[in-house]
Amino acid sequence: DEVVAHAEGLHCLTGGEESPVARTLATNGPDAAGEILARLAAIFPGRLHVELQRHHLRDEEHGNRALVDLARARKLPLVATNGVRYARARDKDLHDVMTALRHKTDLDRAGALLAAQRERHFRDAAAMSDLFADLPGALDAAWELSQKLDFTLADLGYRFPDYPLPAGETPSSFLRKIAWNGARTRFRPLTARAQAQIAKELDLMQKILVQGRGSAANSAVCYALSITAVDPVKMELLFERFLSEERGEWPDIDLDLPSGDQREKVIQHVYEKYGARGAGMTANVITYRDRMSAREVGKALGYSPDQVDRLSKQLGSWNFGEIREPIEELSNEIAAAGLDPRDVRSRHFMRLWLGIQNRPRHLGQHSGGMVIAAGRLDEVVPLEPASMPGRVVVQWDKDDCADMGMVKVDLLGLGMLAALEEAIPMIRANEKVEVDLAHLPQDDPAIYKMLNEADTVGLFQVESRAQMASLPRHAPKVFYDIVVQVAIIRPGPIVGGMVHPFFDRRRGLAPVEYPHPSLEPILKRTLGVPLFQEQLLKIAMVAAGFTGGEAEELRRAMGFKRSQERMASIEEKLRRGMTERGIDAAAQEQIVKSITSFALYGFPESHAASFALIAYASAYLKAHHPAAFYAAILNTWPMGFYHPATLVKDAQRHGTEVRPIDVARSGWKCRWDEGAVRLGLRFVQGLKETTGQRIEAEQGRAPFAGADDLARRCALREDELVRLAYAGALASFGRTRRGALW
Repeated sequence: DEVVAHAEGLHCLTGGEESPVARTLATNGPDAAGEILARLAAIFPGRLHVELQRHHLRDEEHGNRALVDLARARKLPLVATNGVRYARARDKDLHDVMTALRHKTDLDRAGALLAAQRERHFRDAAAMSDLFADLPGALDAAWELSQKLDFTLADLGYRFPDYPLPAGETPSSFLRKIAWNGARTRFRPLTARAQAQIAKELDLMQKILVQGRGSAANSAVCYALSITAVDPVKMELLFERFLSEERGEWPDIDLDLPSGDQREKVIQHVYEKYGARGAGMTANVITYRDRMSAREVGKALGYSPDQVDRLSKQLGSWNFGEIREPIEELSNEIAAAGLDPRDVRSRHFMRLWLGIQNRPRHLGQHSGGMVIAAGRLDEVVPLEPASMPGRVVVQWDKDDCADMGMVKVDLLGLGMLAALEEAIPMIRANEKVEVDLAHLPQDDPAIYKMLNEADTVGLFQVESRAQMASLPRHAPKVFYDIVVQVAIIRPGPIVGGMVHPFFDRRRGLAPVEYPHPSLEPILKRTLGVPLFQEQLLKIAMVAAGFTGGEAEELRRAMGFKRSQERMASIEEKLRRGMTERGIDAAAQEQIVKSITSFALYGFPESHAASFALIAYASAYLKAHHPAAFYAAILNTWPMGFYHPATLVKDAQRHGTEVRPIDVARSGWKCRWDEGAVRLGLRFVQGLKETTGQRIEAEQGRAPFAGADDLARRCALREDELVRLAYAGALASFGRTRRGALW
């Protein structure tokens, strides 16, 4: 019935051996199969095609003969296909592995499961002509049908969600109005350079709705609209990283939100605004990587559980993202796992283990990506309920959605934003001071003293041991130094050998050098060491003549899923452009090596700038409003690297009093208490939040007369009273911890 309702305009092929027609033919004979064909012909009048496949299987050919007779008896056209399951003949072995895994068996026991999948690769016209020499009409019909079908994925009909506009405004005119109004407030002063950048962006941003951070931090218009808090004109950020004509897709926009309930409120707001069928979380395609690949391929090849464990542990640290010739190195890993790399099964393992890398394994849910549409999203992409109530997931990942021209917004949760969101109203209420994160003084000496001394417990992004060890070497003096600090202490730059050269040059222990004089303006701020993706784009634009859009495509091509073929093509284009600009071979080699070596792990400068602003804000609150700062980060714990006891000791070392938990004065969360931090009931081990909330509510109604009054009014059980007594929370009743326990 569902097929009937949606059959208009569609052609139907009967399918291969897995189809209802073929199965009915094999089990109940031609008459029963003919009845199914008759029903399908009624649903698809003039658009039903009897499909034939030949894979050199005897039973299949018996079925084909019967299908030919049925088609001719009912005057239905025959269509020849190959039931393709894999692209090339050599991919059959990997397909066999996937088949064995799907059926939870190994290749030795798979038997007929594998035989049924033979010869299912793409064939050229000559091979198909040989295969169906006795039925040339079936091949002609396949060609004729292919010429009738004009559907492509571009025909899915995705529509960008509408934005509510004031009367008399177009999207373009309204965007211009609010952008210029916002610019006069945000840019202090609104320089000619900033005006020129905004005008340039607005000329390109026709019909573009921007919503968030991500590479939006590269946009002056996004800053003017208060979407971002980083001035991209002062930071000299590259707008093409956000939006360009050549890319032909919606810009990449992230929105950092306070983690927890606030982020979930925004997600649910999107569902409410666009409807349960108008929005969905993007999927995350989990691919085969290192350890899991070793386990799955090992099981399919029949290795023992002990051998599979050794292989997965040995190969668990293999970084397949690197471009290299791996067979020789892989042989060494196989030997280290106690297997003979010359053994036939080991050789199969190496080949298949490499072949399965990066292939999809299962779908997960993206951490925050949401796709929105005007109308019904499920008319464009399949939707399914998420495991979490109130959420729907589309079955495509973010790259698929981008390729299909669908707008995606990343709603990401940051614990420090939750802390800042809590601290700023606390400061406003208790200290009568308004903190504006977008206009904090960027030359505050107290903050740079804190950073130079690695006094960064509790700060965003710069509190790890590695950050603390490097901060005195870097000695940040201006805001851009914090941007660099955020980006450089990451696995990529560390593995890529960028850290020591930068710090040596920073301290004057090594000269600042550039691959070519033309690159000095690009790399000067990072002392000749490329640290950011935007620098990669600018290098390609200056040294090789790439347009902004071509440079962004370069970044994407050299991303996590890059291939040898695309890398070779890009390198050729880079060298050709540099030759045209008179850059010699030695400089070319250094530039190409610089680009290709750090492309995988280069951190976006716009992201680093946004993170640096949050890091600076957290340092500002710690330096000037410590009670609110410590109360807020304790309330958003678990977050960061440190236990609450460490945060409490850090507050005390800085002269901020931390007052103990007390049922007469503590709420569920920590509080600002006359310039001190009052610890909250949330830190009483084992106490439920509902219990703590009851105590807080009763505390607001009237003081507790004693422990008995507390227990009665808050309906506390004996074990809850014991927990409070053990924490010292009954001290206001004149009882020591021991006395309270008794």
